[in-house]
Amino acid sequence: MASLKEVRNRIVSVNSTTQITKAMKMVSAAKLRRAQDAIVQMRPYANKLNELISTVSANTEVGATSPYTKVRTVENVLIIVVTSDRGLCGAFNSNVVKAALALIQEKYAPQAAKGKVEIMPLGKKGGETLQKRGFKVNTEYMDIFQRLNFATARQAAEQVMEAFTNGKYDVVEIIFNEFKNAATQIIRAEQVLPLVEKKDNTSKAGAIDYIFEPSEEEIVLELMPKAIKMQIFKAVLDSNASEHGARMTAMDKATDNANELLRTLKIEYNRSRQAAITNEILEIVGGAEALKAQ
Repeated sequence: MASLKEVRNRIVSVNSTTQITKAMKMVSAAKLRRAQDAIVQMRPYANKLNELISTVSANTEVGATSPYTKVRTVENVLIIVVTSDRGLCGAFNSNVVKAALALIQEKYAPQAAKGKVEIMPLGKKGGETLQKRGFKVNTEYMDIFQRLNFATARQAAEQVMEAFTNGKYDVVEIIFNEFKNAATQIIRAEQVLPLVEKKDNTSKAGAIDYIFEPSEEEIVLELMPKAIKMQIFKAVLDSNASEHGARMTAMDKATDNANELLRTLKIEYNRSRQAAITNEILEIVGGAEALKAQ
């Protein structure tokens, strides 16, 4: 059984940890509200824009000839991996990294074997992990969450779009955590480029005879880059909200575990103290009996 001093030190340590996890939970809860509002307000617009551009690009001549819809033989691949800058958020980051590795293994194994798979991390954790695994990593926007706004996401998207049109990449995919609620995040892998028509129940909308104003070419050429930028910005906002939800949940569980450990340590402390008192009483009684025997 541990000494009283050792148990006391552990109780003090666990108490300090509990205060830290409680504080981190409260901070994440406050940030989650703002992040959740941002993605909830932006998601309908982004989804409708993607649906519209998918339908229009598949049913117009301009959409079919756009450089963003050009399908090439896949030789060079770019995977955008959206994680966080910090840990202490459960399996939030590791799940995204695992999904990225699984995607590479399932779809782009030949390209990876030739060293033609590049990673563009948005968030430090994913970039650091994949860099250690030997992947080529573009770190320019790895600190995007330190300057989280549409302007930064737009710059990252424009860089990706320019590289795709110049033939540097033949396909671009993005992997991120989609925010569902504070306790649930869903891993999503979406193709960013080339733009392809979404196969879903809304495909009947392709039969709509659109009237373009000012012109078909101007509308489509304006919508396509905007849709790509919004897709990347939406993934970043989704990941930001998911991170705070995951950290809040992780810190809540950590606090519960610390409280349970604290309860166990207090029981152990009381037992150790009782044992020490009992030993002292036995020693006193033994000494008294020895004196009587003399």
